[in-house]
Amino acid sequence: MSGGFLFDDYPNLQHLGDLGGVVDWETFRAYVFSGFAGPTGRPLALVTFLLDDNAWPSQAPWFKQTNLLIHVLCGLLLCWATLLLLRNLKRVGEKQAQYIAVLACALWVLHPYMVSTILYVVQRMAQLATLFCLAGVVMYLYGRLQLSMRPRRAYIFMSLGLVAGTFLATFSKENGALLPLLVLVIEFCLPREGRPAWQWRALFLWLPSLAVAALLARYIDFSDNPWPNRNFNQIERLLTEARIVCEYLLHLFVPRIEGNGLYQDGYVISKGLFEPVSTFFAIAFLVALLAVTFAIRKKAPLISLGLLFFFASHLMESTVVGLELYFEHRNHLASLFLFLPLAYYCVIYSARFKLLPALAVVVLGILASMTWLRASLWSDNDKLEFYWVQSATNSPRAINALAAHYLNNGDYEKANEYLLAASRRLPQSSLLTARLLLQKVWVGQASEQDFIQAGERLKLQEFDAQTVKGIRTLVERVTGGDAASNSLDYAHYSLNLLDTMESSPAYGEFPLFMRLVAYLRAQLYLHIGDAAEAYRYYSQAISRYQEADAALAMVAEMGSAGYPEKALELLEQATQVLAQQDSRKLKRSRMSYEQDIAYLEGALREAMKTKNTATEAP
Repeated sequence: MSGGFLFDDYPNLQHLGDLGGVVDWETFRAYVFSGFAGPTGRPLALVTFLLDDNAWPSQAPWFKQTNLLIHVLCGLLLCWATLLLLRNLKRVGEKQAQYIAVLACALWVLHPYMVSTILYVVQRMAQLATLFCLAGVVMYLYGRLQLSMRPRRAYIFMSLGLVAGTFLATFSKENGALLPLLVLVIEFCLPREGRPAWQWRALFLWLPSLAVAALLARYIDFSDNPWPNRNFNQIERLLTEARIVCEYLLHLFVPRIEGNGLYQDGYVISKGLFEPVSTFFAIAFLVALLAVTFAIRKKAPLISLGLLFFFASHLMESTVVGLELYFEHRNHLASLFLFLPLAYYCVIYSARFKLLPALAVVVLGILASMTWLRASLWSDNDKLEFYWVQSATNSPRAINALAAHYLNNGDYEKANEYLLAASRRLPQSSLLTARLLLQKVWVGQASEQDFIQAGERLKLQEFDAQTVKGIRTLVERVTGGDAASNSLDYAHYSLNLLDTMESSPAYGEFPLFMRLVAYLRAQLYLHIGDAAEAYRYYSQAISRYQEADAALAMVAEMGSAGYPEKALELLEQATQVLAQQDSRKLKRSRMSYEQDIAYLEGALREAMKTKNTATEAP
C-alpha cells in the first residue's frame, strides 16, 4: 500500500484541490462533475475518492487501501454470483457448489493480474464498474431462482438489479453499460428451464444490448485517419487488438509477476493481416476459440460462459473506440468467470483424482506469492518504473521517464546521451524530440538551432499526445520564474517552434493542440512584455476553449502580469462565454461564477486606479 500516485492519477485527482478542497456543496459539485475520463465524466467514481481525502495533494496509500477493500468486496460478490449460477445450472449439489464458488473466487481475487487495477489508484473506476455489474448479476440470478415460486418478487429483483446495476456501473466507467449483454451471455449458457418471460428479456436485456451495439456501430470509421491523436487507424486497431486479447488470455492463464506496466505505447501495431504474421494466427485462434465455445455450450456450459463473458466484456474497450491499445485493467471485469471451469472440474473430479485438492492449494499458493511479489514492486514507484523501462525498450514514454529521472538527479549528460541514442533507434518518436529540447532548455544549453531542428523533426514525425504535453511543459519552463537567464530568447524561439508545429497536418488538425497553441502563445508574449499580442492570443484561446473556468483563469493571468485594462476586456469576453455556456457543463453554479466575475472586475478596476495614480505622480 506504500506506493505513490502514477500517471493518470494526477489529472483525475488534482481537481480535489481546485477550489481549496471539497468543503461545501459548490466545491463538491465542481469536483464531481469535473470528470473527463469518459463521456459520462464518471461522477460516481469521483465521489468515492472523497472517502479517502477532500484536498490535493494527498497520500496515495489512503486511496489504495480503499481500492483493496473494493477488490475484496468484488471477490465476495463473485463468490455469491458463482454459487447462484451453479444453483441455476443444477448440475452439482449444494456442497460441491460452495467449494466451486470459493475456489473460483480465490483464483480471481489472488491473481497477480489484478494488482495493477488495485494499486493504480484511478482504476477504482474499473473496479466500481466490476462491483456494480456483479451486484446486478447477483440480483438477477437470485431473482431467477425465485421465478417458479414467487414470480412477482423475482421480477422485481431482476429488474432492479439490471436497472440499478447498469446505471451505477456506467457512471463509474462506461463499460458498465455492457451489464445487460453480460447477463444475456449468462442466460445463453443456462438451461431454458427457469428462464424469464421473453417480454421481460426483450425489454431489460435485448433492447439495452442492441442500444449499446448501435452506439458502438456509430464509431465505425475505416478512413485513413479517424483519430488525429492516435498513430493507428481503426482497421489497424482491430487487427492489433486480436493479438492483445490473445496476450490477455495468455497472461491470465500463465501469470507473470510484472510486464511492461503502463508503458504500452511501444506495442507493435498490426499494419496488415501478416504485418506481423502473428496477427493472422491471433485472429485464427480467436475465431476457432469462439467456434468451439458455441459448439460445446450444452456439454460444457461453464467453459462457454467464461469465454463468452470475457469476449463480451471487451466489446467496448477492445474494438472500434479510439482508446489506447493495451491496459491490464480491462480484464478486471472480463476475467470474472474465466477461472470457473477450472474450479468446477477440480471439485467434481477431486474424488476420482485425489491429488486435485492439493494441486488447487499449490496453485493458489503460487498465485498468492506472485501477487505479493508484484505488490512489493508496486510499493516503490522508482523501482517499478525502472522495471517497466527495462521491459518496455521500445516505449518512448518509458524512455522519456528514465531521461527525466536522470535529469532530476542532476545527471544531465547521462540523460542527454540516453535520449540521443533512443532517438536514433526510434526516429519517428516526436515525444523524444520534444524531451531532448526540453532537457536543453532546462539546463540553459538550448540554441536557436536546437529549436529549429526540433520543429523540422516534429513536422515529419508521428503524432503523440504526450508530445503536446511536453511542449506545454517547455513553455512553462521558459516563462517560469526559475527559467534560464536567456528565457526571453527562448520565448521567441518557442513562438517559432509553435508556428512550425501548427503548419504540420499532424498538429494543425488536432483540436486540443489548436486550443492550447493560442494559450501558449499568449503566455509567451506576456513573458516577453508584448501585452497587445498576449491579449490577442488570450482572446483567441478563450474563443476556442469556450469554457468559463479557462476564460477566468486567463483573465487572472493577464491582470496579475500588470495589465488590468486588457484583463478587463478579456473579462467582458469571459462573461459572454459564461452566458452562452450550458449550465449542465458548468463545474459550479452560475451564481458562483457571477460572483467571481464581480470580484475580478472590482480588483481590476482598483488596479487600474492604482496604476493611473502612479503614472500621474510627479
